[in-house]
Amino acid sequence: MNKKISFGSALILTSFAVLLTFMLTFVNMNNTYNKILADTELNNRIGNKLSEIDREVRRLFIGEIDNQLLLDAIADGYVRGLGDRYAEYMPADRYMEHIRLNQGRMVGIGVEVIFVEERGGLMEVTNVTPGSPAEVGGMLIGDRICKVEDELISNLGYVETIDRIRGEADTDVTLTVLRQGEVYEEELTLTFTRREVQIQTIRYEFMRDNIGYIKVREFNQETPNEFKAALDALEELGATGFVFDVRNNGGGDLDGITDTLDYLLPEGPIIRIFYRGAREEVRYSGIENELIAPMVVLMNENTASAAELFCAALKDYEKATLIGVTTFGKGTVQSINRLSDNSALKISSARYAPPFSENYDGVGVEPHIEIRLDAESMGKPIERLSFEEDLQLLEALRILTYN
Repeated sequence: MNKKISFGSALILTSFAVLLTFMLTFVNMNNTYNKILADTELNNRIGNKLSEIDREVRRLFIGEIDNQLLLDAIADGYVRGLGDRYAEYMPADRYMEHIRLNQGRMVGIGVEVIFVEERGGLMEVTNVTPGSPAEVGGMLIGDRICKVEDELISNLGYVETIDRIRGEADTDVTLTVLRQGEVYEEELTLTFTRREVQIQTIRYEFMRDNIGYIKVREFNQETPNEFKAALDALEELGATGFVFDVRNNGGGDLDGITDTLDYLLPEGPIIRIFYRGAREEVRYSGIENELIAPMVVLMNENTASAAELFCAALKDYEKATLIGVTTFGKGTVQSINRLSDNSALKISSARYAPPFSENYDGVGVEPHIEIRLDAESMGKPIERLSFEEDLQLLEALRILTYN
């Protein structure tokens, strides 16, 4: 039986609905207004604090003030105050260098180095880019840089050393290097002319038993093309199984890693990204590129960020056996936003997860087979390990040989 509502009752109900809507709107606007007031108060406190400091400095300071240096330092201090270990303020020149590096280009001599503690600090060369000023000038893998110009590496530290080796194109830099000979260590002085160098993120090798080896040093915008070229070359040589080495790979560009994985995965999700405000993005791979072959991934405690996604995605799809130790554990995405003066702000803006498993930030990705290098081998760059010393690679070859 239908129940009829009187006109008066309907009017009361309508009035109540309007009142409720008004109250909800008022509460929402009030909350928004209070937040604006709170943000405005904080902005005023920041401005007042800086103004007070600036007045006192300009009243008392006996030195010269570099205004641009001061502004950069203020911005850097603000970002550091966020407590975001991956956030960074980039002055304009550093931001331009970042863009070049992400595009696979840099101005320098074309070497990759690691800091070693011996003799107070040396920079050991782990890779020399073919055709680079370093190769032309006689630098070899394993050389240890002890001086830049006349400054000891032990006095400069890692960051300052890298900055001094890099520089403007068509300028010279002189390095003193130690090279181990058959009988004794030799000290050499080498001079290089800096120029723009194309960074190579991929090295590959055709190994025994038709196994292809691909070392991925980082993921930038050029990595997918380099990776596909390496796959094609190895398959043409007859490779039927693959070792992907992402040990000491610190990550890199989001598009670089997703486009690289697209060559390996079946159709489906590659990465799930979670932004502020519960917004979610999923990136997918296509079926046409999937590599059908036995695969092993080598990883270590310095495998981080995008390189961890490489491991986790292949693990989620059960496409590869992971060998090594648990990875670093960085599962956040950093956005880089250019500011009005061509400087830039890098800040953690999202968390991400592999295709099906959970976010591994602070946890890392676990291998299927845990193998640690012995103490002596761990003291060397991976590139300098002999075949017999690299227990992780030996296990990978064993698995693929008998797969």
